[in-house]
Amino acid sequence: MPGRKRKPDHLKVLTGTLEPRRSNADAPSPNPGVTVPPEWLSDRAAEIFATTSAILEGMGIASTDDVHVLAMLASRLEEIELMTAIIEDAGRTYQTTNIAGDVMYRARPEVGMRNEAMRHAQSLLAEFGLTPAARSKVSAQAPKGRNPFAALDDHVVRS
Repeated sequence: MPGRKRKPDHLKVLTGTLEPRRSNADAPSPNPGVTVPPEWLSDRAAEIFATTSAILEGMGIASTDDVHVLAMLASRLEEIELMTAIIEDAGRTYQTTNIAGDVMYRARPEVGMRNEAMRHAQSLLAEFGLTPAARSKVSAQAPKGRNPFAALDDHVVRS
């Protein structure tokens, strides 16, 4: 379907732009909660996965249904780290010669690989609402129930 991607209804609720006649009443609702990283992720990608899951949990949008997309994001962010380390060590270009023997400088393949990983990671971050532009389009609701700062009152020494 050409055009702009459809915004999910839960984001429309947060932004206050949900029109009931245009929403999908039969849309599946995500299962809230934090999930564990898949076994195929490397140790570093699993750390990124856990950190991002904690951020999503703090924002109140974590879902166990997002495990695969979150794993892709973690894998891409790790790839950016790896490619950046190679570029920092070896430089952005390398020297070679052509058939005539002339010296040429070419971009390292890792530069292109990192650029593609960054593009994909930025897209995935936006899907989760983890970019400034995406975040500015929603308004956070204060959690109902217990005050998360109530525990601090127990530790305050009153004079």
